[in-house]
Amino acid sequence: MVKALYALPRLPLVPSFTRIVLSKMSTKPSPICREFISVEGSDIYSRSRPDGIRFRLVSYNILAQAYVKSSLFPHSPSPCLRWKARSQAILSILKNLGADFLCLQEVDEYDSFYKGNMESHGYSSIYVQRNGQKRDGCGIFYKQDSAELVLEEKIEYNDLVNSIQDGQLLVDDKHDGVHTNGNKGAEPKNDSALKKAPEDRGDPNDPCVRLKRDCVGIMAAFKLKDPPHHVVIVANTHLYWDPEWADVKLAQAKYLLSRLAQFKTLVSNRLECSPSVIVAGDFNSIPGDKVYQYLISGNSSLAQVVECLEDLPIPLCSAYAFTKGEPPFTNCTPDFTDTLDYIFFSPTDDIKPVSFLELPEPDSPDVVGGLPNNSHPSDHLPIGVGFEITRE
Repeated sequence: MVKALYALPRLPLVPSFTRIVLSKMSTKPSPICREFISVEGSDIYSRSRPDGIRFRLVSYNILAQAYVKSSLFPHSPSPCLRWKARSQAILSILKNLGADFLCLQEVDEYDSFYKGNMESHGYSSIYVQRNGQKRDGCGIFYKQDSAELVLEEKIEYNDLVNSIQDGQLLVDDKHDGVHTNGNKGAEPKNDSALKKAPEDRGDPNDPCVRLKRDCVGIMAAFKLKDPPHHVVIVANTHLYWDPEWADVKLAQAKYLLSRLAQFKTLVSNRLECSPSVIVAGDFNSIPGDKVYQYLISGNSSLAQVVECLEDLPIPLCSAYAFTKGEPPFTNCTPDFTDTLDYIFFSPTDDIKPVSFLELPEPDSPDVVGGLPNNSHPSDHLPIGVGFEITRE
């Protein structure tokens, strides 16, 4: 931009303060917000079914400010790591996405920043903070003119400790090498240093120690405000990060689906409806690993390790895989770049993905060198899906 100015014809002199203002305006970074792309044939499908209801759901690990340290992100420009710049960039992206539902992970300034600012943009919200010393959590933000909150439940994966059967030790899976089949190398750079120290709290071979990872999730039933007021269950979660502990992540995934199945039954009975189910979040698992395969199939090679996981889970399908295939990556740092974030839905006749949020290619200038940067305020990218529900 500056070089281009030198090529212009000589202009009359202007006060020096004006030139400074112009310079700042021309170099100020702005976050990138990509567009939703229609699935091939979705427009035709919509015209043939004029009674369809559409809504958009976005999932985004926004990177907790508590985990933003220059030592953990040496590749990132220092200005983009500061809270004032990051918070405004995140807010700008969330606003411009135009989603009806926002499933956010690593939210650590909920009361002081996100709740009020998102309310000013038309969003109500529910939130659950992690257990222990962690300040971040998961939040679901929903457009007040699109949906009405009917029922909510929080998920605390530490509850798995209370459900362990005598003699069923996760260490057996570890010795079988199961835990090495996770997202190898997918340690989130943002919270690795902060998490390692406080997690030295006992024998990792003790399942009570192993399962107590302070991870959480939240699920809620919403009644869409467009007639016929279809009910949608939205779940948002953030599973454990460590690639060496895939058995713990798998136990959390099983517990998630078990709780979700119970919640769906509760909603169905109380509201006398057949709700659609959408599950979003940062699953810290790459496509094809055991957690991912379990979530999309309900099957696992691991034996059941907790009593409460005996019920059959809800069948799920990845919305991106259903439409265009999983993106090449949703998390991007110099140490690790791969897909960790997903939006799953329970496939039924009354719900269908009709659009998806475009993501950058690996060689896109705005992601080269790793995130966060001036274009992306988090080390993760937002993902999104547009759904259509047929009127009942």
